[in-house]
Amino acid sequence: QVQLVESGGGLVQTGGSLRLSCAASGRTFSSYAMAWFRQAPGKEREFVAAIWWSGGLTSYADSVKGRFTISRENAKNTVYLQMNSLKPEDTAVYFCAASSRWPPLTSRVDYWGKGTLVTVSS
Repeated sequence: QVQLVESGGGLVQTGGSLRLSCAASGRTFSSYAMAWFRQAPGKEREFVAAIWWSGGLTSYADSVKGRFTISRENAKNTVYLQMNSLKPEDTAVYFCAASSRWPPLTSRVDYWGKGTLVTVSS
């Protein structure tokens, strides 16, 4: 089992920044690809960003490329999502996920966190 706990969400103005963190515990964190997904009210959960277990490979949704950066510190069992130039359409609950497969599609996620709310005001 892997337990994932997100933090860092909150209210920010358009153009602002936030950094989300996801702390993992349980089985070997470094053997999993880690990802962030988000779900806005009334919409399906969507992929945001992912990083391979070694950190040498990343993937981003087109909507966040150039604005968001995913990173990980295996020694701290933590994955981050740095979000810059935030827009109102980034408002959503952000979920941390662990997957033993690449790419970590929604259907391939092994473990989910409970989510953290990000609200971007216009």
